[in-house]
Amino acid sequence: MAIELIEDFTKDTPDFSMYEADRKTQSAVVRQLVIIGEAINKFRKLEPAIEIKNDRQIVGFRNRLVHAYDSLDNSIVWAILESHLQPLKLEMKKLSLL
Repeated sequence: MAIELIEDFTKDTPDFSMYEADRKTQSAVVRQLVIIGEAINKFRKLEPAIEIKNDRQIVGFRNRLVHAYDSLDNSIVWAILESHLQPLKLEMKKLSLL
């Protein structure tokens, strides 16, 4: 659900400059990325035999969002949205988790 919410929040945000200018969208997206990271962290503990690609990086990024928010770089968040969100969504669908 968090991935779909991010898609909804950014559907009218076609480029980084618009994302950078919209603090409300930034806040909503970051919140959902935190939820994704936390969900994957809990899932790893419940189902350690099931592998999720880049799970450590996702959880690590979640930790950075939560604990190092003052050094958050919006261009990194945007790059994650552009390059990694859809592959994660497809992987979750294959695992029947979405």
